[in-house]
Amino acid sequence: MTLLRQEIGRVIIGQKYLVDRLIVGLLANGHVLLEGVPGLAKTLSIRTLAQAIQAHFQRIQFTPDLLPADIIGTLIYNPQKAEFFTKRGPIFANIILADEINRAPAKVQSALLEAMQERQVTIGDTTYPLPEPFLVLATENPIDQEGTYPLPEAQVDRFMLKIKIDYPSQEEELKILNTMASTKPDYTINSVVSPQEILRSRKLIDSIYIDNKIKDYIIDIVFTTRDPMRFKLNLANMIQFGASPRATIALTLASKAWAFFHGRAFVTPQDVKNIAMDVLRHRVIISYEAEAEGLTSENIVQKILDTVPVP
Repeated sequence: MTLLRQEIGRVIIGQKYLVDRLIVGLLANGHVLLEGVPGLAKTLSIRTLAQAIQAHFQRIQFTPDLLPADIIGTLIYNPQKAEFFTKRGPIFANIILADEINRAPAKVQSALLEAMQERQVTIGDTTYPLPEPFLVLATENPIDQEGTYPLPEAQVDRFMLKIKIDYPSQEEELKILNTMASTKPDYTINSVVSPQEILRSRKLIDSIYIDNKIKDYIIDIVFTTRDPMRFKLNLANMIQFGASPRATIALTLASKAWAFFHGRAFVTPQDVKNIAMDVLRHRVIISYEAEAEGLTSENIVQKILDTVPVP
């Protein structure tokens, strides 16, 4: 995985936080949502990751006029044979780039629900399995950007990680200028990892040891998003909905992948803390009262991480 990170780093400059979490999502078999203003290399990062893996890659540009059939496929009538045949959509690939996913209305976003959760697609009365590995990497602009739609909660919850990308530092931006300020910037990437290696790595991640105390710690964190008073946190009025059991599973798998990524065969409490914000920021739905006080879901999650006792 170090080789994969180095290869991506040849094109993506100064986004170590982003690259590390993209690889964690790949290892943990979890979909990833990237949020940031235009121009921060969200799409380029995902395209570069796909090129570094010898896998089938498809890019879907989400627009307001997109239809569900444009993603999953449809039945087409053949008048010569007087029968229908299935035309598969771009969802049948290993890595899907759902570019600007919040520019399409909810009915289109919902077309991804079955694919993301069950790794299958139903067209007509037939269900088709999706190839392995299968990963949706989506980008979105912040919700206050013009022409965007809020993602449905059921859709957002299916993303293991939500990564927020910020502007690079001045030194990093100078490197970007020196590397990319060309009429033909070099985006050439070598394929350094095969899909079979990814699947083998996932088996190793399943064998990563996680102590019962750390399992309890993960459950304490998730339960505190639903009932903050269990640790005397006066946040009940600030949280409309806490994290679901899917968050518990996602946080466990992501912590294991983070430990594996850093060369360890066991999970530490710090692994959980390092990845918890990316797992929970989109799953904690804040109340209107919290919005009125200028609080964000990140503020709430950080208070919980600071308060829940570390084993």
